[in-house]
Amino acid sequence: MSDAVLFEARADGIAIITLNRPEQRNALGKDIRDGLFAAWDRFERDANLRVAILTGSGDKAFCAGGDLKEMVERNLQVPPRDMFPVPGDNIELTKPTIAAVNGVAFAGGWMIAQACDLCVASTAAKFAITEVKVGRSSPWAAPLIHMIPQRIMMEIILTGKPITAQRAYEIGLVNRLAEPEKLMQVALELAGEILEGAPLSVQAGRETVMLATEMGRSAALQAARHASVQTYCSEDAQEGPRAFAEKRRPQWKSR
Repeated sequence: MSDAVLFEARADGIAIITLNRPEQRNALGKDIRDGLFAAWDRFERDANLRVAILTGSGDKAFCAGGDLKEMVERNLQVPPRDMFPVPGDNIELTKPTIAAVNGVAFAGGWMIAQACDLCVASTAAKFAITEVKVGRSSPWAAPLIHMIPQRIMMEIILTGKPITAQRAYEIGLVNRLAEPEKLMQVALELAGEILEGAPLSVQAGRETVMLATEMGRSAALQAARHASVQTYCSEDAQEGPRAFAEKRRPQWKSR
């Protein structure tokens, strides 16, 4: 890993990925893009890591978006699909991710926060899809319709105006708010709550949500049942009820 993106693999199964260019407002320059691709790959491949938290260094910006100077230098028109690391698009992850938004999340910053499964935001954070301000476009925002109402999404995209963390929480973009100094504590608490669940059950639950956003009711039910077979047939599915009956904490084996 380069110093543009820091990776901490904690013993409790949580990975902390930090965008580390605060002087550039953690903009998505090539060094951060390359670092993020490597970080997501490392997280997915490490069987000991079960939840990832993505955050930014400094107290000003989570990520201010793409590097506009680089776009000018490259005469960039349509961004190549492999240019930006986006889980759910060009990166496949099977484990939960949490965005811990510590400052502004504008344009590409909103994009990578939106791509995480859950979001915790500092009360000082701001969110904006600012592409209309610079003549660019935001096709990556299409999945946002599954998170917030259509007319709110329309206003955000058409005006490019920032919204506060409180407003993001009210419309359902953010799961939890935290005072700036407690942001990582709250994100770790949320990750810890996920870790309490059986790993295969968490994986199946996450896949169920993903399937439900892609399919109609009947197809999603059928696909989700199929995705849950491994969980139902696992040792953990027997361990959970047994531990409950014996009034003890379950010992998950991920099998």
